[in-house]
Amino acid sequence: MPESYQAPMRQDQDSSRSKSQSVNIQNQQASVADVLSGKGGNIFTIGPNETLGRAVEALRDQRIGALIVTDKSGALCGILSERDIVRKLADTPGQTLPQLVGDVMTKEVKTCEPASSLVGVLKEMTDNRFRHMPVVDHGTLVGMVTIGDVIHYRLNQLEHEALHLKQLIIG
Repeated sequence: MPESYQAPMRQDQDSSRSKSQSVNIQNQQASVADVLSGKGGNIFTIGPNETLGRAVEALRDQRIGALIVTDKSGALCGILSERDIVRKLADTPGQTLPQLVGDVMTKEVKTCEPASSLVGVLKEMTDNRFRHMPVVDHGTLVGMVTIGDVIHYRLNQLEHEALHLKQLIIG
């Protein structure tokens, strides 16, 4: 009597596996600290008693989209983005630039920690529709990540993984 067909089992194929099938490229999840290490430690801040005119100059000069608002002791008290300024421009045309940062800034700021996962930070930014997130470590401001930073880091990571896979397959 003929034997019935039995599909190959996983253990039957172990000896014929190639390197590319058995190598896990990314063992750990990328963190905010990974982004900050490549970005540098520049933190651009402004005080709540500065004018929007001064904030606009700082945004222009630094070529950034948001400033972290800190008090005299350096503690985080808000964030001022281009969007905040544009909204105020629409509400008070011709009278916006002399107004104080503290009156216009976003006061309830979502922050992350250096150990926070990039996927979690990206989800938070996307879900809540903001593009800048201050990074706080044990109560101390240590940086800021942007949605652009996160995407740039992830694209570089994917490019590196693709190159690594190509080398495994070819070489």
